[in-house]
Amino acid sequence: MFGNLFGFLSNDIGIDLGTANTLVFVKDRGIVLREPSVVARYKTSKKVCAVGNDAKRMLGRTPGTIEALRPMKDGVIADFEISEAMLRYFIEKVDKRKLVPPRVVVAVPSGITAVEKRAVKDSAIRAGAREVLLLGEPMAAAIGADLPIDEEYANMIVDIGGGTTEVAIISISGISYQRSIRVGGDEMDEAILAYMKRAYGLLIGERTAEEIKLTIGSASPIESGELSMDVRGRDSTAGLPKTIHITSQEIREEAFSDVISQIVELVKNALDRCQPEHSADLIDRGIVMAGGGALIRGLDQVISDATGLTVLQADDPLCCVANGTGKFLNLLGSLSREQVDRLVTQ
Repeated sequence: MFGNLFGFLSNDIGIDLGTANTLVFVKDRGIVLREPSVVARYKTSKKVCAVGNDAKRMLGRTPGTIEALRPMKDGVIADFEISEAMLRYFIEKVDKRKLVPPRVVVAVPSGITAVEKRAVKDSAIRAGAREVLLLGEPMAAAIGADLPIDEEYANMIVDIGGGTTEVAIISISGISYQRSIRVGGDEMDEAILAYMKRAYGLLIGERTAEEIKLTIGSASPIESGELSMDVRGRDSTAGLPKTIHITSQEIREEAFSDVISQIVELVKNALDRCQPEHSADLIDRGIVMAGGGALIRGLDQVISDATGLTVLQADDPLCCVANGTGKFLNLLGSLSREQVDRLVTQ
C-alpha cells in the first residue's frame, strides 16, 4: 500500500526553507523552530561558528575573522555548502534521537529550476534526511491556510516571502495557474537601504532596514495617522554617526512603490490568465495572502483596489507555509500516489 511506502514516523519533518527565516515543523509537535536563515563562519578555516539567531546577531557586527552569510537567495540555495551546514544544524536541533533519519518535506518556490531542486534535495539528504519531498510554496501556503484545495472551485493564494512572491490558482488538489517573481521582503529592505543613502546620505545595515520596514512600512496611507521613527547610521560624506527622522509616507512613496507595483501586477496578470469559471469562483472567494509580506500595512487594500476582489490575510501568515508542510505530512498516509504526485514538485 502507498501509505506503507511512506509510513508513519514520529520524526518526520516539514521545512519552510526561506530566504529570511527557516521554520521547522515536526509531525505531532507542530512548529518547533523558527530562526533566521543566516550562518556565521570563520573566514580562514570556513568552520561554522553560529547558525540562526546567534548568527543574525552578528550581521554587520562581525570581527575581521568572521563572516555572517545568508545562504538562501530568492528562495533558493545560493551557497550549497553553507546551506547544508544550516540544514544539518536545524535538523539535528529538532531531531535529537537520531534513531531513524527523518523524512523531510521542503517547501520551495514554484519557479525554481531542476538544478535548484536537485540542490535542495542533495543538501537535505547530506544534512541527514532519509527521503526528501519538495512541495511548492503556493500549495504549502494554501494547505497551511486551510483553503479547500480539493474542491472543484478555485482558490487563489498570494505568498509574499523574503525572496519571492508567488501567486497560484488551485482547484481539485492541483494548480491551474502559478507564477512567481523574485521580489519580496528582501527587495523592500534593499529599497530602504538605497533610499536612505540617496535622500539623506545615511548608510545603514540590513538589520536597520528590516526594522524600518517592520516599524513604519506601509503600502497605502495609514488611516490612524502616518508613523515615524528615528534612524541611526553613518553619514556617507563625513563618516560620522548620524540620526535622522523619517515617516511611513516617504518610505511608502519613495522606497516601496516599485516593489508593491510588481506584486500587484503579478496578481493582476494571474487573474487575466485564469480560466473564466475560476474567475467567477474568485468573485465569491476572493484572494488569500500569506507570508511575511502579507503583514505590510495596507497591502491587502492595495491589491483589493487593483483587482476589485476581497483580499483576506491568512491566520498566522508567517507560519502558513511551514504549517502546510506539516499538514501535508499528516495527509501522506491517506493519499494515493497519484494524489501525492499532483501535490509535490517533481
